[in-house]
Amino acid sequence: MTELIINLAVGIALSACSGFRVFIPMLVANLATRFHVLDLSNGFEWLSSPTATYILGAATVAEIMAYYIPVVDNLLDTITTPASFVAGTILTTSFLKVDSPELQWTLGILAGGGVAGTIQAGTGLLRLASSKFTGGFGNSFFATFENSIAIIFSLLTLWLPIFVAVLGGLLFVFLLKKVLKKFQKKE
Repeated sequence: MTELIINLAVGIALSACSGFRVFIPMLVANLATRFHVLDLSNGFEWLSSPTATYILGAATVAEIMAYYIPVVDNLLDTITTPASFVAGTILTTSFLKVDSPELQWTLGILAGGGVAGTIQAGTGLLRLASSKFTGGFGNSFFATFENSIAIIFSLLTLWLPIFVAVLGGLLFVFLLKKVLKKFQKKE
């Protein structure tokens, strides 16, 4: 039971980080499994392959650089919102070692995808506000902040998964309230 809780915490924590950047937590998961810091559940061995390392490494560099281009960062948010949901689902599901694939994927979708998608939506709204009020000049500050959060908390997940998962859950609740409030104002 303890292993299940820790694996779920790892998945949720990395999923929360994928709400800031899609590929950084995927690359951290890849490297952690390649160096035997974390273990993947059956069927997700591809995530620890050398090919995945090269692809995720290149995608990480491209994603980080793209967020420093003011027009591209807002466009990228429209693409990364569904991508972060998928990444969060994969990250959580890949670490859950349960006998029921239905339970494994349900938890992955709800916990991992939900946390990642909500955090990404919140940061996307923040970037839109920054673009509106600073003409895009403030976006590089937010890009640096988000890159730092994604890197630091992805690495912290390797040592403090439950702590990072709780922080991700709290951020999820906070951003969900903000997003819902924003949509309620539009009605």
